[in-house]
Amino acid sequence: MSFRINTNTTAMNALRNLGTTGDKFAQSVNRLSTGLRINSAADDPSGLIFSENFRAQISGVEAAISNNQNAINYTKTAEGALDEISGLLRDARTLAVQSANTAVLSSDQLQANQTQLNLIAESINRIASQTQFGTKKLLDGSSGVNGSVINAAALRGLTLSGTFNGTSLISSGNVGVNVTTAATRAQVSGTRAVTVGSEAVYLGTAVGAAAAGSFSINGFQFNVAATDTWGQVIDKINAASGSTGVTAQSNYSGGNGNIVLTSSTYGTKGNFTLADSGVLLSAAGSSTGTGVNAVADVTIGGNTVTFSGGLAGNDGLTVTDTEGNRIVLAETASGNYATAGYVNVGSAQFQTGGNANQRSVLSIGNFSATTLGVSGLDLTSQSGSTAAIQAIDAAISNLSDKRGEIGSFQRNILESNVRSLGIAKENLSATESAVRDTDIAAEMTNYTKLQILQQSGLAVLAQANQAPQSVLSLLRGG
Repeated sequence: MSFRINTNTTAMNALRNLGTTGDKFAQSVNRLSTGLRINSAADDPSGLIFSENFRAQISGVEAAISNNQNAINYTKTAEGALDEISGLLRDARTLAVQSANTAVLSSDQLQANQTQLNLIAESINRIASQTQFGTKKLLDGSSGVNGSVINAAALRGLTLSGTFNGTSLISSGNVGVNVTTAATRAQVSGTRAVTVGSEAVYLGTAVGAAAAGSFSINGFQFNVAATDTWGQVIDKINAASGSTGVTAQSNYSGGNGNIVLTSSTYGTKGNFTLADSGVLLSAAGSSTGTGVNAVADVTIGGNTVTFSGGLAGNDGLTVTDTEGNRIVLAETASGNYATAGYVNVGSAQFQTGGNANQRSVLSIGNFSATTLGVSGLDLTSQSGSTAAIQAIDAAISNLSDKRGEIGSFQRNILESNVRSLGIAKENLSATESAVRDTDIAAEMTNYTKLQILQQSGLAVLAQANQAPQSVLSLLRGG
């Protein structure tokens, strides 16, 4: 055994163990204070991956539960309106049966019944045309309006509200698009021309003293030294494109080169200003790049509406009307496309699950008096009253069938989904909790152990630090 003063390996060992205990103690405190066993990826990398996937599923299930509850309210609104129409049809049938008793009714009484029936038909039309869930009309035949892209060279997206030029979309058909004004990006071409033999030489050429200086794009400043090459200037601009919204590229032609700035966004939203001391421009000054918003004539069912870009903060390729219809044009779109998209009417799609393509479809239809077959009925004659009874009976039967279909959809699909999704959420949460949450009882046991180890480690370290003093007895013995 040897005795040393300068290197106390015993104390170093005690300090290392105390440091390890301290790290574990801090981790235990963190777990107890947050209630989470995994507070960072380093705590349990595989457990973090596992639990994050479950968190994503849980979020999707929660959103799906909300979707189903909204869909239930949607169907209740439609079914409640149909119930009111059903009541009106019962009243209409009563009038028709009364009017068929021509032996005892006067012409004035028959005309009074006819007037009341006409008002019932008007009321049915009012309910069918005005029943809405938010902005979505439910009973005029436009319920479930879905747009899809047919020609990708014309469109990238198509969203329809159900109303077009003040009229409800009640039949499926093609969507035509005529791009009358193509969208462009804002652009500024540098006026400083550099005479070179090739583009590669141009990009590698130093800007020189004449072009050294600074410039700013949308207020973001760039500094250029005389030793910087034109390629490096381009790289600086492109590296900051996330802040400026502008990219740069070289424009080489006929032995000369310059730099062209282009907005990343189409339309006026991408407008930008270049303020230059004489780097990109041949002399100090400023230049503004201006984009153009697209304008397109959209045709559905022979009805044409002009859609404009740049509204509501959209980019120049997104064109909208005042009724919430929105079309995203392809970047290369120009000219007339007779079948750019297709509108499908009658099938309302609900995202009822927490994953992709977990949808349910409900068709409601048109419930105007004309569609039901109760418009223009005649109660002033025996034959007319008999025909009216038959027509109203058929309308009541059709209406009852649709109400039953809606009720079945609500009960057997939507309400069932809410229950099953609730169970799924509960079990997914339990699994995620088992991986991520702290077991407080077990962690308190660990915390107490580490607390004692930390206290004993401090005591041992103090003793280890005192150990070299035993060498003094040897020195005194000398």
